[in-house]
Amino acid sequence: MINRELLQPQSIVVIGGSNNVHKPGGAVVRNILQGGFKGTLRVVNPKEDEVQGIKVFHDAKELPPTELAILVVPAKLCPDTVELLARDKGTRAFIIISAGFGEETKAGAVMEQRILDTCEQYGASLIGPNCIGLLTRDHHSVFTKPIPALNPKGVDFVSGSGATAVFILESAVIKGLQFNSVWSIGNGKQIGIEDVLQYMDEHFNAETDSLVKLLYIENISNPDKLLFHASSLIRKGCRIAAIKAGSSESGSRAASSHTGAIASSDAAVEALFRKAGIVRCFSREELTTVGCIFTLPPLKGRNFAIVTHAGGPGVMLTDALSKGGLNVPKIEGPMADELKEQLFPGSSVANPIDILATGTGVELGLAIDYCEHKFDNIDAIAVIYGTPGLSTLYEAYETLHQKIIEYKKPIFPILPSLHTAGPEVAEFLQKGHVNFSDEVTLATALSQVMNTPAPAPPEVQLYGIDIPQLNKIIFGIEENGYVPPQTVRDILSCAGIPLVPELVGTSKDELTAFAQRVGYPVVAKVVGPVHKSDVGGVSLNIRTPEHLALEFDRMMQIPGATGVMVQKMLRGTELFIGAKYEERFGHVVLCGLGGIFVEVLKDVRSGLAPLTYGEAYSMIHGLRGYKILQGTRGQQGINEQKYADIIVRLSTLLRFATEIKEIDINPLLADGDDVIAVDARILIEK
Repeated sequence: MINRELLQPQSIVVIGGSNNVHKPGGAVVRNILQGGFKGTLRVVNPKEDEVQGIKVFHDAKELPPTELAILVVPAKLCPDTVELLARDKGTRAFIIISAGFGEETKAGAVMEQRILDTCEQYGASLIGPNCIGLLTRDHHSVFTKPIPALNPKGVDFVSGSGATAVFILESAVIKGLQFNSVWSIGNGKQIGIEDVLQYMDEHFNAETDSLVKLLYIENISNPDKLLFHASSLIRKGCRIAAIKAGSSESGSRAASSHTGAIASSDAAVEALFRKAGIVRCFSREELTTVGCIFTLPPLKGRNFAIVTHAGGPGVMLTDALSKGGLNVPKIEGPMADELKEQLFPGSSVANPIDILATGTGVELGLAIDYCEHKFDNIDAIAVIYGTPGLSTLYEAYETLHQKIIEYKKPIFPILPSLHTAGPEVAEFLQKGHVNFSDEVTLATALSQVMNTPAPAPPEVQLYGIDIPQLNKIIFGIEENGYVPPQTVRDILSCAGIPLVPELVGTSKDELTAFAQRVGYPVVAKVVGPVHKSDVGGVSLNIRTPEHLALEFDRMMQIPGATGVMVQKMLRGTELFIGAKYEERFGHVVLCGLGGIFVEVLKDVRSGLAPLTYGEAYSMIHGLRGYKILQGTRGQQGINEQKYADIIVRLSTLLRFATEIKEIDINPLLADGDDVIAVDARILIEK
């Protein structure tokens, strides 16, 4: 729980505060004092009489009632201290900086649980243990530096790691990014990242609260809670970016399905973030760069003008923006000629607009003016302006400052000369601006922002799904494992997924009669082995009863064969849909190009069930091979609507069948008219 005493305490006590500012107990006292805390600050230290000008209590028993306690003492002393303060001193908020709890030993976990039980008993908030503290505009209860500039409209930053939070703050301060609050949750015994987002969501005020949230996450303990409150905040006007650390899998594991080989915990994280509308980042630099982007007016289009006095960085930015799906359109025509006449000879206005190394603040201002007022095909302006060492940059950066304030199009300052123009850049940042010192990092972050979809609607689309029949089928399955082909067809039929006509049997005559009925050519597949292709268990383009009879005899000799499946042979583009159940997350649904190469190419996109049609289309359009699906070099494109419909239907079915742990539909054959499932397997664990 998060309460007033934690956020706006009228009194704070530092248990273990000291005069040594090189240790946490002294540093947290220093930071609270320098932060201008307006309430009463107290210190408990049995060995000191005065700490940094504050009269000291030698024992916590001597304290008057105090609202917030910060503990910087050995772990073994913390449970008794928390109980004393909560019971006798009315303390209703605790920040435990001390380490040595559940992150280290089982005995530490017992102490941690006792602290939590005490806090729950007395209705107290608990941050930590094992954290750097809490930084707000009311109190700087952290022991670390840097202390960033605090601003009501700055960023709210929540981190699962104290040390990483410090590194991220270092990266942010250099860019000029300002903060409203910094939360270090440590072990998150009571208050985790999801709980902080819940509080921010439930108490959100668009007029007074920060609209930017940055997250560093090491463990997602409650994905549904994170999804609900993050997407809710974004719908209210916030923008959220996050790093999820520790999502790669070391080494490979044997998997009995394509989905099992491709899907990982990282796919679940990717799907969760996309469903919530969270911009995913992979480094400190990227996270803080996205945070800076969020402080500027939102992009309303993808067309950039680049104003620079150095050709190389302009070209690198052009390449990076284009790679990320953004555009640097050619600028030409009468207005372009007019601008060029006012710049120094040799300047270029084609885009990038190169004002040359001799260009001053005057030329810089002219170029920005034309991009804002006279070039209609420009949505945003990137300004690369460092120093060639010819003059100071105060005038140029003042021009840039004025344009950012006055103009509607977002202007992205790229000021790379942090060494030779340090004072000028610092003055620019002090005016409330941000600086993207590296153009490629900016372009990468911009592409992540622009390619992150809006939060998905929370409604589940149920029409066409026969849930009672699905439950009946799964209830009737007696053994765990891969279910037989007919059961696969029955389950997929519950979602209305089109299936190729087929018959499974052990009678050669029955299968031959079926082939005659549906018409040749047909396909024969062995039943039993999971990976049919690996054991020679697939034969295509069978055109005669004699050929089918030969293939039947051959396949029945394959080890593990229990029968043969005959299907009407269809042609089309091979597609893939799979899903894997992840604990806490639910089913991660994958789509991509199908066939035998799905595991090799791994050109798949993931989503978290249940999916909307918007999410399904976003997944399809995000495939690297999407142009193949559109149709290329005379080939017919697929029916995207029917592909998306199958993805949505399957994801909805899975929402009501957690017993399905893995499912592969590979391939689906698609053309301009239909998308039909040809082969599938389903793993059930009840």
